[in-house]
Amino acid sequence: MPIKYAIVGATGAVGHEMLQILAERGVSADDVTALASQRSIGVEVSFGEDDVLSVAGLDGFDFHGTDIVLSSAGAKISADFAPRVAAAGAVVIDNTSYFRMDPDVPLVVPEVNPEAIAGYTRKNIIANPNCSTIQMVVALKPLHDIGNITRVVVSTYQATSGAGKEGMDELFNQTRGVFVNEPEHDNMETFTKPIAFNVIPHIDVFMEDGYTKEEWKMVVETKKILDPEIKVTATCVRVPVFIGHSEAVTVEFEHAVTAEEARAALADAPGIAVVDHRADEGYVTPKESAGEDPVYVSRLREDPTVENGLSFWCVSDNLRKGAALNAVQIADELTRTYLEEAA
Repeated sequence: MPIKYAIVGATGAVGHEMLQILAERGVSADDVTALASQRSIGVEVSFGEDDVLSVAGLDGFDFHGTDIVLSSAGAKISADFAPRVAAAGAVVIDNTSYFRMDPDVPLVVPEVNPEAIAGYTRKNIIANPNCSTIQMVVALKPLHDIGNITRVVVSTYQATSGAGKEGMDELFNQTRGVFVNEPEHDNMETFTKPIAFNVIPHIDVFMEDGYTKEEWKMVVETKKILDPEIKVTATCVRVPVFIGHSEAVTVEFEHAVTAEEARAALADAPGIAVVDHRADEGYVTPKESAGEDPVYVSRLREDPTVENGLSFWCVSDNLRKGAALNAVQIADELTRTYLEEAA
């Protein structure tokens, strides 16, 4: 029997990517239900190149008979419906922050800790990590395997799509407004300061220690996914890019790792494409990552200012690997290793 999927938040940017990725993987439109809020009932969403799905309402939907729910509908909504859906027998793969630090909920990046999926049976819920965390730990895993990372310093340059369609619209409207001489504050609703032709060192709310919650997420999620002993400090910045998160990362190892050794380990690792030529155009930018699956690693070099240090640049499509693709990969591993065995 084919796996039956439901996509919660199907009208959003991440929901759209989830639908497209399932279609790319050959899932039949007959095995997918698109769900969203009541106001979206009847809206048609594309599924692959040829099919469309009519959106049904999340409230009151009967999840009996559904195997996997891919959800990206906001933390408050997940807190309410995910336990109810899990009780009906479906496994929820949740893209919000609500369940990530729950000790009974696995937090999974399949290239890094696929074995954690086994813990899904405790609550029938699996958490998808934060977009900026996902791409970083994909790049860190092969390096940690060869050198035992002790400390990570990361600065992120995060696309406006990380704030949803509203964030992308705000960048577009503010950019247009500059050229037609509109007051910049006429188009400010999503971000705390103008984003067009600007960068904003503030993502999510501030915490008492001066870090933002986005930065906190990168710290605690990295520890849960990769290694609780790794020290992480992050500065997260919103930049005027539509799609594609970028990160400048410096790591410190327990023992020396050369750039050549790191490059070889990364090149052999799943989910990574190394594009590292010390010449013009010998690196990947966020624009080039849009619509692509890998985490791209460039600018590998040894850091002479610390003992056993290495720096690199990585970029990835935050809507795909940073959200939808990672969730679908979890679903693939869940199906292959657990659900098919139980069938």
